[in-house]
Amino acid sequence: MRRYKVVLLSALVGAVVGLVAGRYGRGIVTTISAFALDRVSLAHRLYLMAAIPWILFSLYWEIAAKNAAEAKSSEALSSRRFHVFLANLALLLEIAPIRGLGRFLPLSCLSITGGLAVEVLGLFLAIWARRELGRNWSGEISIKVEHKLIRSGPYTLLRHPIYTGLLAMYVGTALVTGVRLAIIGIVIAIFAYWRKIRLEEANLRVAFGEAYDAYRRETWALVPGLY
Repeated sequence: MRRYKVVLLSALVGAVVGLVAGRYGRGIVTTISAFALDRVSLAHRLYLMAAIPWILFSLYWEIAAKNAAEAKSSEALSSRRFHVFLANLALLLEIAPIRGLGRFLPLSCLSITGGLAVEVLGLFLAIWARRELGRNWSGEISIKVEHKLIRSGPYTLLRHPIYTGLLAMYVGTALVTGVRLAIIGIVIAIFAYWRKIRLEEANLRVAFGEAYDAYRRETWALVPGLY
């Protein structure tokens, strides 16, 4: 009886698979093809250089994090994990060598070089801003012990220059890879940092009160003259 049930179940599953394949087979093949390796991109000698600024950023951040001061209060772990998930998903969509939805830029030395230049400028700004923060920096949204409101360096003009630098790196990566999935990645990254800015500014307003409100009136969040 058990063997009969197994045979019957196998036949039923086979029939369902056959029906789905017959009706949606072409769509399934197209979907699988979209996530196949993009060998044209991989063959270009400069393509994988898009990852180098991100590797340098990660190494510097890991080293610099050791000097951060102790946190007096921090955001919930779930909130931090959600941000990290969005940031990594955005980068994966931009840099993974898959066919995806096609290209918005032709693969050329000009677009790749321009994109790498934007990445490097973003990396420079992020590191500069990180150094200005010193021990006040934290990966999660937090208030440090003896936290100070930094208004020097890029913070004289921008309240979140690290995020400006990172978003520039996302844009630069998109220019290097030139794939339409990268545009989706940029949108996800913008949402992730917009969300983080809102939470962070609410936290800083509680910590510094009128001083932070005055600072907000005199500066831009990310881009001078725009936001």
